[in-house]
Amino acid sequence: MAVRIRLRRMGAKKRPFYRIVVADSRTPRDGRFIDELGYYNPLVEPADVKVDADKAKKWLENGAQPSDTVRYLLKSQGIL
Repeated sequence: MAVRIRLRRMGAKKRPFYRIVVADSRTPRDGRFIDELGYYNPLVEPADVKVDADKAKKWLENGAQPSDTVRYLLKSQGIL
């Protein structure tokens, strides 16, 4: 099972809000997930990002691959 750390879109139409989740790479974008690590709100200035660093490090050590956007967010939070 290939595990990815990726964004799950929430919020209303034209008002995106994302949750950072750990999911199987074969599941749909907004489908079932394994664990929730935090959230990302791109609509406020500066963007609001909250990540549970301990959980994220645990999943990265266990082989979960972050998506490109999540990799950028984790670097900005000092986790990667």
